[in-house]
Amino acid sequence: MDNRKIGFIGLGNMGGRMTRCLVDAGIHVMGFDTQPGAAERAGARAAASIREVAEENTLILMSLPDSHIVEQVVTGKDGLGAYCRAGHTIVDLSTAAASSTQKLSATLQQRGIHYIDAGISGGAAAAEKGALTLMVGGDREAIQAIEWVFAPIASKVVVMGDSGAGHITKLLNNFLNAVSLAATAEVMVAGKKAGLDLQRLLEVLNSSSGVNFATLNRFPRIVQGDYLEGGLTGKLMTKDLVLYADLLHQLGMASLNTAGPLASFGLATALGYGDVISNRVVDAIGDISGGVRLHAPEQEGE
Repeated sequence: MDNRKIGFIGLGNMGGRMTRCLVDAGIHVMGFDTQPGAAERAGARAAASIREVAEENTLILMSLPDSHIVEQVVTGKDGLGAYCRAGHTIVDLSTAAASSTQKLSATLQQRGIHYIDAGISGGAAAAEKGALTLMVGGDREAIQAIEWVFAPIASKVVVMGDSGAGHITKLLNNFLNAVSLAATAEVMVAGKKAGLDLQRLLEVLNSSSGVNFATLNRFPRIVQGDYLEGGLTGKLMTKDLVLYADLLHQLGMASLNTAGPLASFGLATALGYGDVISNRVVDAIGDISGGVRLHAPEQEGE
């Protein structure tokens, strides 16, 4: 029997799916989440507190909404930092500010605790199948020592460099994801208003220079009324865009292309789509374009 065990903090849309893959791979997972029942639903043993997670596991994964919450969990009162000791490894699978990640890593390193940032990409569907892409930053030996925990959740793991490099890579990727999703949503609403057959429009886009992840993987489902619920929400997409803009400011760069997607996802939040999957940005654009939907109402069960 496999006696490997880990702790996992944050068992939401992504963390819960990753935990399930780890459990199915025979790894014993102790989970902690503020939502009652989250650990049990993911197949993990529920912990009563962060302290219990830290005291019973030397390897701890986190999947949390933002850097503010990550810092609370790691360095806040009764956080991991209060109970972890030399030899512990903490892996942050969140989308976080690299500056925060680097600060946490430096603080914990002084106590012999490894802090690894591992940005994830692929969405809920890839998390469900254990086929995520991980972009990892931190001490290479520490990363190599925990490759076994990445295997059940990721089909591709790329070590990007020192602390913060994984989270920087994630922000760059998420920016392009936001651009393609928002721009494709606008194009699809325009196609609908122009009376085009959307299946044929996608056929053209996917064999032409406009092809992107959204045209290939999202909109063939969305035009059928399936928004692929369960992935990154509109509010979290907006948060990632703000982090990207802040990163470019830190690098001394102008951010010439952030305004468009930031406006699109900000609109979606303002119209009530902030807490559902970011793919609903197409409905927000449709709302201000005359109530356009890409699919017939009955397809969504309305």
